[in-house]
Amino acid sequence: MFQGRGDETDELNEHFGFNPEEVNYLILSHAHIDHCGLIPRLVADGFKGTIFSTAATMDLARILLNDSAGIQKNDTDYINKKEVRTGRVPMVPLYTEEDVMEAMRLFKIVEYNEDYEIDSRIKFCFTDAGHILGSAAINITILEDAKFTQITFSGDLGRYNDMLLKSPQSFPQADYIIMESTYGDSYHKDLEPIEGQLQEIITQTCLVKKGKLIIPAFSVGRTQELLYALNALELNGTLPDVPFYVDSPLSLKATEVLKGHTQVYNNKVQDVLKRDEDIFQFTGLKFIDSVEESKRLNDDPRPCVIISSSGMAEAGRVKHHIRNNIQNNKNTILLVGYCEPNSLGGQLMSGKKIVQIFGDDYDVRAEVKVIRSMSAHGDCADLLQFLSCQDPKEVKQIYLVHGENKVQENFRDKLLEVGFASIKIPAQHQVENLELKEVIQD
Repeated sequence: MFQGRGDETDELNEHFGFNPEEVNYLILSHAHIDHCGLIPRLVADGFKGTIFSTAATMDLARILLNDSAGIQKNDTDYINKKEVRTGRVPMVPLYTEEDVMEAMRLFKIVEYNEDYEIDSRIKFCFTDAGHILGSAAINITILEDAKFTQITFSGDLGRYNDMLLKSPQSFPQADYIIMESTYGDSYHKDLEPIEGQLQEIITQTCLVKKGKLIIPAFSVGRTQELLYALNALELNGTLPDVPFYVDSPLSLKATEVLKGHTQVYNNKVQDVLKRDEDIFQFTGLKFIDSVEESKRLNDDPRPCVIISSSGMAEAGRVKHHIRNNIQNNKNTILLVGYCEPNSLGGQLMSGKKIVQIFGDDYDVRAEVKVIRSMSAHGDCADLLQFLSCQDPKEVKQIYLVHGENKVQENFRDKLLEVGFASIKIPAQHQVENLELKEVIQD
């Protein structure tokens, strides 16, 4: 699902550029909405094949897609109230909760490091990508006319010093690699100061200015990292005494899913669990469920911290919170991850003084802060480390995807420096013919 692409967003999401009926299989790397968000639309448009994923990815996808369907309905209803008054044609959601139910029936679970044979010509295995719960790189072997090829799709890659999760796994030698490149030309700061930065921003906004701190955060991954960091402040006795709200029913569900998969935590988190059985709960924290409770937060003038989805502030309850608080200089909007440049979060991050929210212009009087190191995406060093298990001479081609063009060009130069011979930056819907190797007979 495309987000934050301005006027072209709807067009990109409504038209795949291929016929879904002609697709046989779908292998899903992870449950973030930019990767799974159009699956119900794909099914509604004719896809009838199997969808392969890890168990955790399926669990997360179910709640994320149902939430996405609900957000679309609520947002289109809200916009249509205005559109009907102006005589324009009402908007229609991309899909409904019924479409989500139909899509979920097609899922099949495959566990990490399991060699799964789709048919006599295709097999694959998932290796842990360390990005979010259940995330995987996809390693495919394809046999055709007594020849075969090895293709790896990185999915989105996590960090080798992630706050919560284990590091990405090494993966089998590939002939072709499709590689994410979100932070391909930059380096994150160390994660250790995150707690201190949060403490400082909360203190300044809520205790000094007596304002509200609004934090757009993805329900899966980022919200849990924030809760873990805030819990660490309480364990250290330095958590500011203010109310904390997670205004996202989806975040509560995702947090419960993560609690049920403690095997994914890294050693540092495992040590914390020995002295704190709930690493996502602390004094003053409340999860908001109902719409009525969410609306009351906007009417309550008292200082507080509100964590709400989505992370790019393009949809969901956080967009309403920003609209209601952006014109008050007591308040702060804290951005804690990557935002598409044209998204509301991206515009705020770039310093725009006037932004459009639900069709209306708003002056940006609230303070805008950014913590760039809170990213679930690996940086340039992490991406290169992920590839370090490969013999560059054996890799025929690397395709760079999931990144801005200038970043991809810079990362291509890095890859050439470390010995990879051919790197392409494909255009959308570009078709590539892959050369297969002869099968070695025993």
